[in-house]
Amino acid sequence: MQAVGLQTYIWNNNLRSTLLLIGFPLLLIGMIYVLQLGLMGAGYLPSTGSLNGDLGYSLRLLIGSAPLALVVAGVWFVIAYFSNQLIINLATGAQPVTRKDEPELYNLLENLCISRGMRTPTLQIIETDALNAFASGLHEGQFCVSVTRGLIQTLDRDEIEAVLGHELTHIINRDVRTMVIASVFAGIITLLAQVVYRAVLWGGLGRRSRDDGRRGGNAVFVLLALAVVAVGYALAIVIQFAISRQREYIADAGAVELTKNPDAMISALRKISGRSHLEAPRQVRGMFLENDDEGVMGLFTTHPPVEKRVAALVRFAGGLDLPVTPDRPAVPAAEPPPASRQDQEWPWGPPPPDDGGQRGPWG
Repeated sequence: MQAVGLQTYIWNNNLRSTLLLIGFPLLLIGMIYVLQLGLMGAGYLPSTGSLNGDLGYSLRLLIGSAPLALVVAGVWFVIAYFSNQLIINLATGAQPVTRKDEPELYNLLENLCISRGMRTPTLQIIETDALNAFASGLHEGQFCVSVTRGLIQTLDRDEIEAVLGHELTHIINRDVRTMVIASVFAGIITLLAQVVYRAVLWGGLGRRSRDDGRRGGNAVFVLLALAVVAVGYALAIVIQFAISRQREYIADAGAVELTKNPDAMISALRKISGRSHLEAPRQVRGMFLENDDEGVMGLFTTHPPVEKRVAALVRFAGGLDLPVTPDRPAVPAAEPPPASRQDQEWPWGPPPPDDGGQRGPWG
């Protein structure tokens, strides 16, 4: 993990949001164009009888079909923009709570916000034994921080504070806005791919039963439809990966900056690891503190492994990777001797002097 200027990181997130807004219509139009070619090849749309002719004819059809598709997608995006939090809450079961409901948790969140001069987000609880949390929202006044009941019951006060600091950093860095936009677009493309697949599969089978003479065309159509579906799913994954996994390293560092306690963030990650599974759509799971979905051979993970996140906190924040178990809090260990501290590698210059317990570049 390399040091990244916060303002530069925020600018990069704004750029990603802009590129997603520009790139999504182009991806959608491209999928429609390929779909039209498949319909021509299967006989569902008139064909010119030649490949070049079909390419040109599909382009002319696109002049009429593309605006309609963009209008439908635009309406969907507007609905998602104003109701994204409701959709996320329905998918995860998150429920808003007040200071009266959860006084200690609310005070922890509020104190962190006061230290950064920011408005306190809405606090939400998910009634599940899983250990997880996430931030959501698109703008000031809409931001939310959601934590699970299992996390509250398992982590100690310092560890919960570190998790809240991690989620607040996502809000400060504008990660949540980029993640929500990417999730909406990925959801639209995924749904389009599913609709195409089901329509082609059932429509092709029904037509085959009525016209055995077109079996070859139906087979080609199904293959082309499957190709469009595969491309659609791949594009959805690419859109989600427009948000670099480095965001989690930055949020971990932000938690340490807010709490001055790298050991608490490390301990929280250790306890959460292996117990974080929370039922939710794939697009929403990418927003979680930890996502245990490893995809295919770990190639499509939305989060870096916990081991790497812990290693980064040990190396760059001066934290200690203490032995912990989910049901037992970490036991404080003695400060490393000065000789071992001098041997540590610090990205912001020489290690700080021994100050009687303060550790790390933010101490």
